[in-house]
Amino acid sequence: MTLAYRPGGGVLHGLDPRAKLALQAGFAAAAFAHTTAVGLAVLTPLAVVAPRLAGASVRDAAGEFLLVAPFLLVAPVVAGLTLGEPWFRVDPAVRAALASYRVVLVLLVAAAYVYSTPVRDSRAAVRWLLPGRLGAATGVGVALVFRFLPVLQGDLSARRDAVNARLGGERSLRERIRLVGVGGLGRALSRADRLAVALRARCFAWNPTSPPLAYARRDWLATAGALALAAAAVAPRLVA
Repeated sequence: MTLAYRPGGGVLHGLDPRAKLALQAGFAAAAFAHTTAVGLAVLTPLAVVAPRLAGASVRDAAGEFLLVAPFLLVAPVVAGLTLGEPWFRVDPAVRAALASYRVVLVLLVAAAYVYSTPVRDSRAAVRWLLPGRLGAATGVGVALVFRFLPVLQGDLSARRDAVNARLGGERSLRERIRLVGVGGLGRALSRADRLAVALRARCFAWNPTSPPLAYARRDWLATAGALALAAAAVAPRLVA
């Protein structure tokens, strides 16, 4: 699977991209402010239901980030290890495990946004949030990332399949990483060069026509939810 927009009629598909960005920001703020067992347990149902509201499954969304899974799994072990007695400390390992789980929840919500939002809508939302030339440049960057990430994922997957088809599985792990990584990097640089030529050939403009954005009642409800999450993130600091 590739992390890209999937046309559909899910609940999130009908929301304004600005409302979905607000929900993402509110969820991330709440997750970082309440990185505890109880806080993450409360946020877990929201993260699990997000991909389903975008017409995908949790398995699909989690599968998009398999490359980061080893780092998230190893982090608690590394955090708990010490160079002397007691050799392993539980408290740092637990904190690192909670932080890794927090990242998983945030990534699930991010995947739901990508699944349910066309690239042009994301670009228009960024340009609305950051008016002027800065917004235009940022919008272009966001659009290119969303469009080329699935392409690069496909290139790496094809490169890996080609290496395996040539008995690459019998080589050392270091050699396999070199073959796939170097080949994938070369393909990415080649695509970047062709993209630059294509933009110049099409007289790339800073001020393209964006799709219209309009808030509906459900967008206001989503924004209210985002504000509630943000308030939950800020409240402990105000009390302290």
